[in-house]
Amino acid sequence: MNTIALNIPELDAEGFKQLCLANEDLQLERASTGEVIIMSPTYPWTGKKNSSITALLWLWNDNTDLGISFDSSTGFTLPNGAVYSPDASWVSNEKWDGLTQQQREEEFSPLAPDFVVELRSSSDYLKKLQKKMAEYSGFRLSIIHSCGMDIPVRPILSNFICIAFN
Repeated sequence: MNTIALNIPELDAEGFKQLCLANEDLQLERASTGEVIIMSPTYPWTGKKNSSITALLWLWNDNTDLGISFDSSTGFTLPNGAVYSPDASWVSNEKWDGLTQQQREEEFSPLAPDFVVELRSSSDYLKKLQKKMAEYSGFRLSIIHSCGMDIPVRPILSNFICIAFN
């Protein structure tokens, strides 16, 4: 996925929220450095993979009721100040119940998801994705899935689902 990075000095959490509200048609993230990342839409093949992963995660969570699953449009404020929207994510009930109603409904919730999936399309750089994944401190499991590449990935989500695409 092609991205554009902008440096906007002194952009705090409220400023980033306002930037997102003023540009609802853009998919924006903010790195811990304050850099604003503008992402292009995904290619259909990546979207297809993302939809499958989101559905599997939702189904697993629906069967276990251990937490809340999220799609790629959900932003989380990580402990280092970054605001990222993983391709799929899951948060335990314990973490979710620790948030206020405002933090759940009107903010990029201040927590690192317990489980994170980032899909790597043919235009993504692995080192950039690895760096991004390292910022998700506090997660229990993270996966970088390489769509349509020769890298075999067969990660396990908890003890219940094997996510594997070839």
